[in-house]
Amino acid sequence: MRRRDILAGGAGLAVGLAAPALAQSWPHQSIRMVIPYTPGGATDAMARLTAQKLAERLGVNVTPENRAGGNGTVGGMAVVQAPADGSTILFTASIHVMARQVMKAPPYDPLTDFTPVARVGRGPLLLVAPPRLPQGTIAEVVAAARREPAKWTFAVSSLGSAGHLATLEFNRLAGLDIPVAPYRGSAPGLADVAAGNMQLMLDPILATLPLARGGQVKALAITTATRSAVAPEIPTAAEAGMPGLEFASWYGIWGPKGLPRGIVARINTEMQQVMAEPAVVRRLTELGFEPVAESPEAFASFIDRDVAHNAALLRAANFQPE
Repeated sequence: MRRRDILAGGAGLAVGLAAPALAQSWPHQSIRMVIPYTPGGATDAMARLTAQKLAERLGVNVTPENRAGGNGTVGGMAVVQAPADGSTILFTASIHVMARQVMKAPPYDPLTDFTPVARVGRGPLLLVAPPRLPQGTIAEVVAAARREPAKWTFAVSSLGSAGHLATLEFNRLAGLDIPVAPYRGSAPGLADVAAGNMQLMLDPILATLPLARGGQVKALAITTATRSAVAPEIPTAAEAGMPGLEFASWYGIWGPKGLPRGIVARINTEMQQVMAEPAVVRRLTELGFEPVAESPEAFASFIDRDVAHNAALLRAANFQPE
């Protein structure tokens, strides 16, 4: 065996032996959880729940920090530039992995400049409209948009988000080209829908259902194959006039590139325990979400499949990066 191979093998063994010890001794200080969107949206809500539970299990402060802007890249860069010591982590949604597909010149590669740590939850989207909108179904919306297309605009929380991808699919299925107005997160987009400044928005149930229940927006359909047990009064997209519109959002934790395997394993293990807690399962279920518990390797594999699927959807829609 060559000396280089022996050294490489020895180094790998050392890292493997050190990982459990590192996982047990970390963390030594409080942790900053960067959220790359404004407060009040689905990503922010999931992040704050995760930060609270992770802090309880680790015994240190896990402080949420909203860093909105740049289609999520302002917060992303804060993590890319942070030391890979577990003191800074990123909590964001599925949009994170689509940066290269929706931006002409993203400041990083989301697949190689971050370390996938844990996927923690998933849930459907709701199609919502202003409460005074006369249309009550997707079929009625499509008919009205064909008659007067200039009167319709979709709000989206950000380019590349699950809501944006679902909007492109809505247009494809309807044979329409309703324009899209991107926002800096769910909350400001939903505020404009509630005010009647935007006519439609597809966004996670976590952010939209409370507003629908409060009468601020009107829920037209849910993007699932069957009605949700938490909102059985809301029809599926197929029931509302658009078969095939089935989408889910998902959320996860990333670290900077090179985050030690021991720290990745520790956070992932703790999050799997969190997502199995009856109180957490009950709370997410009440919000129409389901917890996810999987290994870092399974998370990385899921990301590859998700990017491939959504990149194909963007190509089919002739989407041009902005």
